[in-house]
This record gives sequence, C-alpha cells and structure tokens, in this order.
Amino acid sequence: MRVSVLRRIVVGAGITAATSFGLSVPANAHPQQDQKHQEDQKAKNQGQAKKQERLAQQDQQKLIEQEKQRLSQYRDHLDQQQRAAQQHNAELRQQKRTAQYDVHQQYEARLRQQQSHVQQSQGHYNYGRDPYFSTPATYRYSRGGRYYETNQYGLNLLRQAVDYGYDEGVRAGLADRRDRWESNYGKSFAYQDANYGYTGFYVDRDDYNYYFREGFRRGYDDGYNSHYQYGTYSGGKGSILGAVLGGILIFEAIR
Repeated sequence: MRVSVLRRIVVGAGITAATSFGLSVPANAHPQQDQKHQEDQKAKNQGQAKKQERLAQQDQQKLIEQEKQRLSQYRDHLDQQQRAAQQHNAELRQQKRTAQYDVHQQYEARLRQQQSHVQQSQGHYNYGRDPYFSTPATYRYSRGGRYYETNQYGLNLLRQAVDYGYDEGVRAGLADRRDRWESNYGKSFAYQDANYGYTGFYVDRDDYNYYFREGFRRGYDDGYNSHYQYGTYSGGKGSILGAVLGGILIFEAIR
C-alpha cells in the first residue's frame, strides 16, 4: 500500500513540476509512440522536400525548349567543324607533321561519332526521362566575371570538359614534341574546336568550350615539356589532378 501511494505522489510531483515550467504533458504519453510519431513526421518532411526539389512543370517545359534550340544550333556548328577539320588535315600533311596528323585523325573520328549521336538525338530524345530537366539549379560558378547557375548534371559535364581537355592537350603536346614543332597550343585544332564530349545538353557550348580549353592548355604544357605537373598520363590517357580541376572550376552550393 505504501509503495502504491508513494508512486502516485512521485508521478504527481513530476506532472506538477512539468506544469509549473509551462510544459504540456499528454495524458497517455508513451516513449515508443512519440518516437514513431517523430519518424513519421520526418519521413513526411523528406517527402515534401523531394517534391519541392523538382522544377515546376512550366519551368521544365521552358528548359526543354531552350535545350532543343541549343541542340539545333550545335548540330549546325558540328557540320561547320567537320569542314574545318578536313582543311586542317591538309595543312598537317603539307607541313609533314606525322605525329600531329595521327592525333588529329583520331580527334576528327571522335567528332564524327559525336555528330552522329547529336543527329540521332534531334527529335528523338526523351526529355521526360532525363532528371536534369526536373532538377533545379543547386550550384553557381563564375566565368568571365559573371555567375552562372546549374545543377549536379551540368556541373558534372563541366568537370568532364576540363578532364577531356587535359587529355586532348597531352596528346597534342606530345605530338608536337615528336614532330619537333614549336610549342603553340592555340594552333591545335582540338583547342580551337573544344567540343569533344559536348552533345548540346545541360550547359551552353561557350561554357563547355571555356573549361575544355582550360584543361587543354595545361595538358599540352605537360605533354610538350614531359613534366606532368597538372595531371597524369598512363596507358595513352591523360587525367587532370583533382586539385588542379578544383582550381579551374570554382563553384558554390546555392541550395
């Protein structure tokens, strides 16, 4: 009997103390029920956050229309670049730059494959299944004193641009060295073109070209001088160092 009375007194004191501090004490409080309620609320909040992360239908459609226009312009540009590549071939043959001619032939072949891919995408691409078009911008980066916004998919493409540029630069630098030609990355066709790896999606071509060239000139310097301070070269492939890439493509999260 004394134990039962004492228990009621202690519990009553706890409720009184809680009430005196302005706290609400539920009549049938249960720790497991509270925990489940919190988990359910957390899951609900995460679901709402996921919905908010998707672009509105109207914004998605606007983005898709911009992409279609950009893809059409890029297809025309690739046609022009194919003609320019053929002219460059003739110049290299005339200059008897055997190593650079071989490198250029490989680059031109990759451009033809890329052109074929772009032509197939024209009018047949399933934009609705591409998460890029439903994902809002989450990063911003600076180029030429201006800020641009993109999401993870666009950011990954810009990273690729730097790395692809470095790889092509190493090839061109090594070739000029083998041909005993003067160092001049700006005369390389791949540097002037700067489109390998770009298919017309996610970012503007000017942005892709800029970051491709930033990687290219560093790769060319490594290849021509054979010192590899900006990246590595193994098995016929160059790869830029992560720290160097981070110093070229500077971005920040905006969400």
